Amino acid sequence: MTGIKSSNSLGHNLVEAIVESPQGCRNKYKHDEARNVFTLKKSLPLGAEFPYDFGFVPGTKAQDGDPIDIMILMDAPTFTGCYVTCRVIGAIKAEQTKSKTVRNDRIIAVFDLSSTYGHITELEQLSPAIIRQIEHFFISYNQAEGKRFIPIGRAGTAEAMKLIEDAWVQ
Repeated sequence: MTGIKSSNSLGHNLVEAIVESPQGCRNKYKHDEARNVFTLKKSLPLGAEFPYDFGFVPGTKAQDGDPIDIMILMDAPTFTGCYVTCRVIGAIKAEQTKSKTVRNDRIIAVFDLSSTYGHITELEQLSPAIIRQIEHFFISYNQAEGKRFIPIGRAGTAEAMKLIEDAWVQ
């Protein structure tokens, strides 16, 4: 997957993403671009698992130095390394603190052909309980690593697409 870049010209709020950790998985995988492999970064504590497929938008670089993070809501989990075209519906804007504080927003997207989520076009169409559960997952996930994840707001589709656009690596 070395050199893979997501297209920023798909239109209709669509982006391409690569899944690192599928829904229901306790393992956190990370793409190692230099070696073109996925490495096991850590296992989540017993009882914790990724609520939806989690990965990144290739060709981007967020403030934390990694590609921009994306959580993809769909009917069933995919697999590590799966390339998914998905529709951005918003973002959870957040700061992450360990030794220093950086923005580490999470893009929220849906698989366009999902029978459960495919009709959703804006974050506000999701149940508030689902959004809170996603935020709680990231808070707990980071806490287990000795980090603080602080949601500072939510963004709609247009603002989330701007976050991605601003993160494109030339």
